[in-house]
Amino acid sequence: MKLSTQGQHAIMAMLALAIHDDDGAVRLGDLAAQQGISLSYLEQIFARLRHEGLVEGIRGPGGGYRLSRHADEITLAEIIQAAEDDTVVAMNASNSATLRGQDLVQRMWSDLSGQFYRFMEDITLDSLMEGHELPRKSYRMGETASLIARMFPARELRPSMSHQMAM
Repeated sequence: MKLSTQGQHAIMAMLALAIHDDDGAVRLGDLAAQQGISLSYLEQIFARLRHEGLVEGIRGPGGGYRLSRHADEITLAEIIQAAEDDTVVAMNASNSATLRGQDLVQRMWSDLSGQFYRFMEDITLDSLMEGHELPRKSYRMGETASLIARMFPARELRPSMSHQMAM
């Protein structure tokens, strides 16, 4: 089985959707910039993903794409099959039948491709995310917040007050 760059970009984009699933829809322009590919190329990939029912488009403000099913229900094999050219998928599916008369190395390669595909059927987007925490956005105090913090510094307990409180 051959994994083209189109399949690789589809997996990466679907993984990004899974990671940001709680945030709502993700814009394709953001994904294209993140992956360093053209928007039109990513639109072609998403047209195939949408046609296969892996993603759904959300219209309007805050629109974009999101997963159509939960991340634990979408396998890498489904993504690859949706994103790859039909000729590549068909060729990989029919390799075992057409290679009977060909040499041993080609048959072994075909068998290995089949095993790779079956391996991808067992990997879900959710399983890829297991054990990986997203970095939390750190809060940086803005100018206004910094100004307010300087105007109202934290109070310190006076020794006489803390002594009275202890009694």
